[in-house]
Amino acid sequence: MKQFFKFMFASLLGTLISLFVLLFIVIVIIGGALSSTLSDFDSSKKVTKVKSNSILHISLDQQIVDRGPEDQFSIDLGGFESSSTLGLNDIIMNIEKAKTDSKIEGIYLDVDFVPAGMASTQEIRNALLDFKESGKWIVSYNEIYTQKALYLSSVADEIYLYPEGVMDFRGLNAEVTFFKNLLDDLEIEPQVIRGSNNKFKSAVEPFIMEEMSQASRVQTKKWLESVWGTMLAGMGESYSMNADELERIAEEYAIRTADDAVKIGLATATMYEGEVMDILRFKVDAEEDEELDFVKLTKYFKAPKPKKDEKGFTFSYKKDKIAVVYAEGGINLGKSSNQSIGSDTYSEALRQARRDTSVKAIVLRVNSPGGVALAGDMIWHEVVEAQKRKPVVVSMGDVAASAGYYISAPADKIFAQPTTITGSIGVFGIVPNMKGFFNNKIGLTFDHVETNEFADFSDLGRPLNDAEMKILQKSVDETYETFVNIVAEGRDLSPTFIDSIGQGRVWTGIDALELGLVDEIGGLNDAIDAAAELANIEDYTLKALPKRKDPVEQILEDLNMAVVKTSLGFDEENSKLLQQYNAIQEVKSMQGIQARMPLIISID
Repeated sequence: MKQFFKFMFASLLGTLISLFVLLFIVIVIIGGALSSTLSDFDSSKKVTKVKSNSILHISLDQQIVDRGPEDQFSIDLGGFESSSTLGLNDIIMNIEKAKTDSKIEGIYLDVDFVPAGMASTQEIRNALLDFKESGKWIVSYNEIYTQKALYLSSVADEIYLYPEGVMDFRGLNAEVTFFKNLLDDLEIEPQVIRGSNNKFKSAVEPFIMEEMSQASRVQTKKWLESVWGTMLAGMGESYSMNADELERIAEEYAIRTADDAVKIGLATATMYEGEVMDILRFKVDAEEDEELDFVKLTKYFKAPKPKKDEKGFTFSYKKDKIAVVYAEGGINLGKSSNQSIGSDTYSEALRQARRDTSVKAIVLRVNSPGGVALAGDMIWHEVVEAQKRKPVVVSMGDVAASAGYYISAPADKIFAQPTTITGSIGVFGIVPNMKGFFNNKIGLTFDHVETNEFADFSDLGRPLNDAEMKILQKSVDETYETFVNIVAEGRDLSPTFIDSIGQGRVWTGIDALELGLVDEIGGLNDAIDAAAELANIEDYTLKALPKRKDPVEQILEDLNMAVVKTSLGFDEENSKLLQQYNAIQEVKSMQGIQARMPLIISID
């Protein structure tokens, strides 16, 4: 009965939203929007013709995920827009393509907000630095530079800022959202069981505390300073400034106006957009007032590909393949949903890559805060089985922690960016006691009869008793011990050492390298190169897994989410409401013992 009430409201809301979306689609079809949709599919297949003296326009105005959709399009249905995301893989590949494209003169960076994590931002930045090695130029202009946008744009040869614009440079702040007071008001008691020595496993703290524990504060400070140090080092090299000087500028909050940014040296000059366009005309030898040939990045995705790029990747058919398995999102049992890693889906993808004789190596791209421990173990098993037949290399994205690290541990080689968040080797379980909520908030009481002592184990309508708590604690501790042993075996380190750096503690990629949790600093392309070397192949194609959803199915899923976000007033960019909503979705997906990072840590 209590399980019924647990899911009743969520199911009712989901049903109403689904019915609304279905009705909406029927109306749209009747109104003739289907032809518009089909037209978008048609146009998505058209090849972009790039003119001579073109400028690649990079704006990064869509959410960035590891693996983008096969075709870029968006459909506007009465105010609800289904927008395709930007794939990091596509961004990197097309910046590389532009490097050797004789028709692309340079890049115009138009970035104020980077809708991606720090490690993804760093991969894009590295691709831009590689682009400059061709001798081509990069010009950046905007009215607002957030810190991540400034870090990215600092690679530009010239950085222009609107005269009354804003350049944000003040250091990083990590914020964690806590739910304890809300749960107290609802009279819901989260009964938390975590590894006996997992003092750093802070994922449980939002449910039982109002602020960070000292252990959580220490580890957060450690990895935040590591990320900040990486940003200062990169910017210092680009600006030819000492990192200590940049630290002083941030500490004093010295950039408060656009003119301050120019005087200090983080901007080339203040200009209006028209003046910047004149500079670009000069760079491409265009006449005064002549229209510039900009190619938007998403359009450039459809430009012809060279037969071979700088890294030696060929785009024609080759017998040998490297499978790139993109694992992005929370790790859950069953099938994958939008931006989640389902154990069934990814186990099948890894089996497919293992059994395919044309696949000579596997690269597992992990961008996950973790999730259900059992689901992680199922995927881990398939990684181990795959490794018995062919090389497996892991490329870590923004975060590859907890169960995200669990599935990475057996790999022959692990790559991470300096700012990747990883580690968090620890586990926990949460059983809510909803007796107060049921009795006092909605007026429900329950009675029951059982045949055995533990027949009503984990009943939501009462607190756990001592015997049940001991059983759960033992199970959590055994899962943690398994986690430690798996990492120790995979990394060829002692369980004692892994426990000493585990206990739920989070590390950045640069720290993880020193500890032996990763092998090398690098991005996805570096991992692919390493996989090819381990497989002893030079000429190959890439095979992306798992298989993508049917385009129509993806549109319906995107529309369903669009209705929810629009109805609740969520802003896609940096919205705390959106973060809370995503956290609730994560809580709903929790099953059994968890190996995951804190639900919400926003960095700005």
